[in-house]
Amino acid sequence: MAAPLTSNLLLLLLLFLAYGGANASPWDRWERTIRMPTEKEEVDGGDDDDQKVGTRWAVLVAGSSGFGNYRHQADVCHAYQLLKKGGLKDENIVVFMYDDIATNVLNPRPGIIINHPQGEDVYAGVPKDYTGEHVTAQNLYAVLLGNKTAVNGGSGKVVDSKPNDRIFVYYSDHGGPGVLGMPNLPFVYAMDFIEVLKKKHAAKGYKEMVIYVEACESGSIFEGIMPKDLNIYVTTASNAQESSFGTYCPGMQPAPPPEYMTCLGDLYSVAWMEDSETHNLKRETIDQQYQTVKERTSNPNNLNTGSHVMEYGNSSIKAERLYLYQGFDPASVNLPPYNGRHEMKSMDTINQRDADIFFLWQMYRKFEDGTNERAQILQEIRETVAHRAHLDGSIRVIGFLLFGPGKGSNVLDNVRAPGLPLVDDWECLKSMVRVLESHCGSLTQYGMKHLRAIANICNRGVSEASMREASMAACNGGSYGMWHPSNKGYSA
Repeated sequence: MAAPLTSNLLLLLLLFLAYGGANASPWDRWERTIRMPTEKEEVDGGDDDDQKVGTRWAVLVAGSSGFGNYRHQADVCHAYQLLKKGGLKDENIVVFMYDDIATNVLNPRPGIIINHPQGEDVYAGVPKDYTGEHVTAQNLYAVLLGNKTAVNGGSGKVVDSKPNDRIFVYYSDHGGPGVLGMPNLPFVYAMDFIEVLKKKHAAKGYKEMVIYVEACESGSIFEGIMPKDLNIYVTTASNAQESSFGTYCPGMQPAPPPEYMTCLGDLYSVAWMEDSETHNLKRETIDQQYQTVKERTSNPNNLNTGSHVMEYGNSSIKAERLYLYQGFDPASVNLPPYNGRHEMKSMDTINQRDADIFFLWQMYRKFEDGTNERAQILQEIRETVAHRAHLDGSIRVIGFLLFGPGKGSNVLDNVRAPGLPLVDDWECLKSMVRVLESHCGSLTQYGMKHLRAIANICNRGVSEASMREASMAACNGGSYGMWHPSNKGYSA
């Protein structure tokens, strides 16, 4: 019995020396090197991390302005802090935000922005790349393409990425069928955005890209037009025909601190960021986060307070770990990996399009009766509600005049089957929007919901001349004062 025992001890000693010597156990070495066939190699996050995964780039976009839209800039600032902790460098993060929230007179905590009722400041240190008048669709396109000469104002920072790099794009704002909002018009139109992605791919400007979009009808930006061969994976807060939702609003549970009169975040956005902050992103995949966010953003009991998170593009990217795009915070090394069990957190919400009215109502309640401030807010409420009603009614009359009493509403409200684009001719959509706004006033972040009706008018082959005649008749040739596009700009 002694000879076999001696042989086994000798074998163990040889293995010990061969797999780490005195400073490491052979069992530790095996743990690091022996993997099941289904397991993928993970980058260790050491000094040569960038050489193995390329440079991580990020473009963060808040597409609105005004304190009533606090949540969009709060979302983007929070995303920056998350990526910064993950090791992304400021030189590789491009931030678009109007930057009128932190120092706003209505901000109860001057110089501070929060994205959660008990959240810490997410504004400190955020790069001021493109702010104010420089938050535009054209600058966004130039930044994504890495075209410094096409940028107008701002820091001039662009995504100067190489073929082995990865890009993470996150957008938070209002949206409508086929469009994403911008604080400076025109809107981002779906086909224009897709063309930018195609150009970036053709230029071999990245290895893979992941895009997260928070906006109403955000699925319509990609539905039927997003190629699968661009090495891009997309998730959106909603499908092509429903709203997304604000959350952490006054009077809700959980509620923001009592001094806040506006929503602090958006449901889809806080879902993905709070998920990233509570997991080891070297262990969690993109698909696992998608499933978690999808569950938290939906409300199976009441779809008036939730939306359907969607996905588009190259689905094979879903199997990758999140840290390849969002980085890895060493402090998260002991956080749990994704376990497939999501504890649903109860979240009160509000339709994104009603958030501005909700904010005005909170302002109205704050001021005492008889004060000038309350009278001014009441007048703004009247004007806002009246313009909403004007837009809704004008679109109905235009449909009536173009298609008759029996078909007008059916044509305008038609929703195309999944997999089909919103409109066949995107240039027609833009031109019809300009015609409508010329005679009926600016669409605004509320009126962008009518882009589906305008798209359906294009899909029925209506001429621009007929659209102009119907718009003039429906709106009585009115100029609509502050709502005229000469003051607001054209949405297309």
